[in-house]
Amino acid sequence: MDRILVIDDDSELCELLSDYLGSEGFHIETVHQGEEGARQALAEPYGLIVLDVMLPGMNGFDILRKIRESSKVPVIMLTARGDDIDRIVGLELGADDYLPKPFNPRELVARIRAIQRRTEAVNKEPVPQVKELKVGDIELCLTSRSVKRAGEPIELTSVEFNLLEVLLTHAGEVISRDELVEKVLGRQLSAYDRSIDVHVSALRKKLGHYSGATERIKTVRSVGYLYSLPDN
Repeated sequence: MDRILVIDDDSELCELLSDYLGSEGFHIETVHQGEEGARQALAEPYGLIVLDVMLPGMNGFDILRKIRESSKVPVIMLTARGDDIDRIVGLELGADDYLPKPFNPRELVARIRAIQRRTEAVNKEPVPQVKELKVGDIELCLTSRSVKRAGEPIELTSVEFNLLEVLLTHAGEVISRDELVEKVLGRQLSAYDRSIDVHVSALRKKLGHYSGATERIKTVRSVGYLYSLPDN
């Protein structure tokens, strides 16, 4: 993951990130055009991509869609501060995390390190003793990292899979947002950070309701979330 591609048309920001991330041990390459960024992202084996939403030519969302057609490389989106729609769309399209501009480079490093720890943990973890989690009609296979609903496969992002694993493991229990952020995103919950809520929303849409329009993942106000057990 030490090789990072930054796709952003702000040359001063790219220079700043190259210097700062370089001092942290990362190898940084930068691209300023959308189409060129999409080509570069798929042509080389990067460990992570930092992707701005607003780009000349192909925008960040289109680049992310193209990347996700064939790659699961971690992506951090850079969004305009206060623009919740950009954050929601980016995460739903498969971004792993986001940062609103302007941001402190130290925060970007923290996000990168969190994704790095999460990715390494998945790659290094031993074959689980419990290879499958099943709650109602949802089956989650830990060895193949695949999910089925009533026997039909469901495509999830890496973050959504990790989120579902935690929720199913604690089905019927309330899990706080702080705990979900720590277990799923590998970092501490920060002020005004709604990324875990967007991931939950995207997961809800993909899983659908139980019969009778009952929510699978229920919001517990001011606390967190609960994966509800099916009615027998």
